[in-house]
Amino acid sequence: MKYKLIIFDMDGVLFQHHNFWMELHKKLGTYEEGVELTKKYVKTDYAKLVEEVVGRLWRGKPAKQYFDLIGEVKYTEGAGETIRELKKHGYNIAIISSGPKDLALRAKDELGIDYIHTNELVMRDGMITGEFVWPVANDRKAMIMRELAEEHNLHLGEIIVVGDSSSDTKMMRLAGLGIAFCSESEELKKVANAVVEKPDLREILPHINEFEQRQALKTLE
Repeated sequence: MKYKLIIFDMDGVLFQHHNFWMELHKKLGTYEEGVELTKKYVKTDYAKLVEEVVGRLWRGKPAKQYFDLIGEVKYTEGAGETIRELKKHGYNIAIISSGPKDLALRAKDELGIDYIHTNELVMRDGMITGEFVWPVANDRKAMIMRELAEEHNLHLGEIIVVGDSSSDTKMMRLAGLGIAFCSESEELKKVANAVVEKPDLREILPHINEFEQRQALKTLE
């Protein structure tokens, strides 16, 4: 079975920062309270986290700082070359991330990403409105992966997942191949078929090639 789709997490995988929303807290001057709220609610009550952060801390803040950050954050070393190489070999590329839609749109435009599934911070009249569209809470990534596979008539075994956090674990369990990239999550690394420690996205390419060759050999047997 040939792999056809590669799903990337965004923060810490395609981009160098580990959490865009924490970087935005720094920009908006809400970092300390943001850290506390995230620790308290991110794994237990995502709706409450959204209410407290977006609805209270960020509501009415200038959108400019958000868009400045969208433009400033840097790709992981080798990201562009890696995506070009994968596209050259016929893979479709998706992002499934709880990060911002605008950053994924930047990657879609600059790198040629095919599908994006992210969250959206709503802006109006140059201000953060306090609204947040969040289809990709951490526990929903695997569900979105299933929906994406069904939509494009793919078997889950035809999908590769590249992630770095525990929130990618369920996706990786479902995938035909999972690569943990610069991850501090022992849970994710245990599930992964391959682990990349060097912060250069090109390091995933030999693993994909190796597993593709194994699949080809199985087909011939």
